[in-house]
Amino acid sequence: MLLGSVSGTQPDFLMTQFAFLAADFPDLHKHARKAETHALSDPRGACFWARLTLETALKWLYRREKALRPVYSDTLAAMIAEPSLEALTGPAIVTKARYIKDQGNRAAHDSGKPLSAQDASACVRELFHVCYWIARTYARTARPDPALGFDMQRLEKSLTISASTVAQIQKVEGDIKAERKRAAEAEEALRTSEEGRAKLDEELAAVRAEISALRKANSAVPDEHDYNEAETRDSFIDLLLAEAGWPLDQARDREFAVKGMPNQTGEGFVDYVLWGDDGKPLAVVEAKRTKKDSRTGQQQAKLYADCLEAMYGRRPVIFTTNGYDHWIWDDLAYPPRDISGFLKKDELQLLHQRRANVRPLSTVEVDPDIAGRHYQQRAIRRVGEAFERHAQRKTLLVMATGSGKTRTVIALIDQLMRANRVKRVLFLADRIALVKQAHGAFKAHLSSTPCANLLVSHDPKKNDHSGARVCLSTYPTMMGLIEESKDGQKRYGPGHFDLIVIDEAHRSVYRKYRAIFEYFDSLLVGLTATPRDEIDKDTYSLFGLEKGVPTDAYDLDDAVADCYLVPPTTISVPLKFQRDGIDYDQLTDEEKEAWDAIEWDEEGTERDRVESSDLNKWLFNEDTVDKVLEHLMRNGIKVAGGDRLGKTIVFAKNSKHARFIVDRFNANYPHYKGHFAQLIDYSVSYAQSLIDDFSEAEKVPHIAVSVDMLDTGIDVPEVVNLVFFKIVRSKTKFWQMVGRGTRLRPDLFGPGEDKQQFIIFDFCQNLEFFQENPNITDGPGTRPISERLFVRRVDLIETLADDEDPHEDLIGTTKMRLR
Repeated sequence: MLLGSVSGTQPDFLMTQFAFLAADFPDLHKHARKAETHALSDPRGACFWARLTLETALKWLYRREKALRPVYSDTLAAMIAEPSLEALTGPAIVTKARYIKDQGNRAAHDSGKPLSAQDASACVRELFHVCYWIARTYARTARPDPALGFDMQRLEKSLTISASTVAQIQKVEGDIKAERKRAAEAEEALRTSEEGRAKLDEELAAVRAEISALRKANSAVPDEHDYNEAETRDSFIDLLLAEAGWPLDQARDREFAVKGMPNQTGEGFVDYVLWGDDGKPLAVVEAKRTKKDSRTGQQQAKLYADCLEAMYGRRPVIFTTNGYDHWIWDDLAYPPRDISGFLKKDELQLLHQRRANVRPLSTVEVDPDIAGRHYQQRAIRRVGEAFERHAQRKTLLVMATGSGKTRTVIALIDQLMRANRVKRVLFLADRIALVKQAHGAFKAHLSSTPCANLLVSHDPKKNDHSGARVCLSTYPTMMGLIEESKDGQKRYGPGHFDLIVIDEAHRSVYRKYRAIFEYFDSLLVGLTATPRDEIDKDTYSLFGLEKGVPTDAYDLDDAVADCYLVPPTTISVPLKFQRDGIDYDQLTDEEKEAWDAIEWDEEGTERDRVESSDLNKWLFNEDTVDKVLEHLMRNGIKVAGGDRLGKTIVFAKNSKHARFIVDRFNANYPHYKGHFAQLIDYSVSYAQSLIDDFSEAEKVPHIAVSVDMLDTGIDVPEVVNLVFFKIVRSKTKFWQMVGRGTRLRPDLFGPGEDKQQFIIFDFCQNLEFFQENPNITDGPGTRPISERLFVRRVDLIETLADDEDPHEDLIGTTKMRLR
């Protein structure tokens, strides 16, 4: 089924220029007609309805077109940013969609500079061409005539409509969101049963097959429609410049005449000149036709820059664009690179100031009080060499969890700031808890540098973050903030941040949130705890690095050898439920990406996946859970002279599963009176108080049954046992979870008896899936861990062999493997 069904036609059916939508796309026709009707009399309303039409079209397309990859969010910005959309439609349609989105955002949320009838007319024109592409590609009855064109003169001039207020628009938008939420909840209700899921999947497969066949048949005919790309180019360039704060309201802003060009007259005309407050040029913009690569104008723009430098004594920055692709060339520092738009005036002024004020990093000492360990200092030097000596703009640091990644990057930022290379920094993490933790670290180690947690209200009346030099945010929050504008200008320009730090960088983060990294023109530092040999090649390629060769690396084995961390003993305990015999390396690239894309949300809750009923039955089976707990209590590392199980984290599938585990523990070990094991997740009131108690060696609880909340970002050195009682398929998350046990803890077992290892009990074959049984040895002067494991392995197998429990078939041979 396409976009609704036709229930009738409007009286002015033949008057609208969107009549070609009515037969097969009535919902689009209805919304587009409102945009068209309001264009001259109510520009704000017209842009809002154009944006809504576009959003409706793309949501329909993403659900039905199998050539499009799923997006992390169904927001319009995320759908437009997904690369598979441009691969399907071409750059022209995507650029038109961006123009409609930006003008629609102004209509819905910006109460500053009013939208003009010209803005609205251009927005409706671009919508016309997007809708034409949809109809000619997916129409079921008849493709629209290629000769169709959008005529500004046909817009209704006589209709009088009261101007839409922001409140009215937001009310309509709210009603639409509520309706969509009800539809989503109805679909989710169907998906709760296997029968409902099968029915929905079958219907969707049939629709996708139909859509694919329609696209194939319609695309067989050459597209001869005139998409008015020149007009799109001019409108979009002007919009991008306006969003960057360039009004272009002076004669010298456009077609500025220069002398000294190598032609017969010696004259040239610069398409755009961006001027500083001192009357000198900050940048030139050369615009080429859409059919040309925008970089063909670089030499011409360079010559213009030469002329302006001779005239004014300052070399301007060079921009080239064709409306689709934009390039910046600061030819005194870097080769040309692509950019999302144009820099604001203050960003360009800072760039010019930096040319004279930057200091060599060799003359700026790294603060040893922040990061004094040898490997931390080495990592900072290597990043500095990449930025300074090699003119690279992207770096990747591999550092084991617990080795001080945050302190290292704070010391790096401090050095870059004192060298006048960086003024504003953005630190990104995938969870609110990690942002808060990093914010605390920045305040502790860079107390004199203004620092802001952007998760706190961005309302200037409540929290003015404009003066912050270090901003911290989650990815989804920043995705929303880069869409914000005020008085027609973007809140953050592409050059606002000089450096972006990505906590736990991997390809899934880049694929889902690539709009952030494509929008900001900044230096980039990626941090990851995943061992260098385990990082996928796509992540290396994102940073322009050879596979296996990060900018610097300090893996878990390095940290253990240097006695900064302790190694894991890995124990895989196959129980009754068996996963398919497949490991991560056997997956296709698409399957790996699908697994890696399963992420936590901002609150730290893993987005639930529909698992097989067999797995759920196994996870909630009393005998299974009892055996897991018995195995842990018998074989886990003990403290207090061997009388008490050491601090333990049990990673559960969800809150219900975690509660079930705690209930079974209390049933089997009632003498602990309900204190020894506790559920800790975001559903628990005052969960932080439980974490605080768990963090103290002698306080209960000693077993924390965690649902995502303790999977990362929690540092309890006393943890000696980790229980993987859920399936983990993200390699990054796997290593974060392993990192919960790596911290050193002197005197844990008594004076002079330090923590030497921790145990991973894996009941869901995650170790086999990732083939991760680390080859770890202890630091100098201690017994090799392999020797101790041999003794422990024999004891454990003998213990299981003597177990005559009637349910012993739930426990197979315990495997301890070291690679």
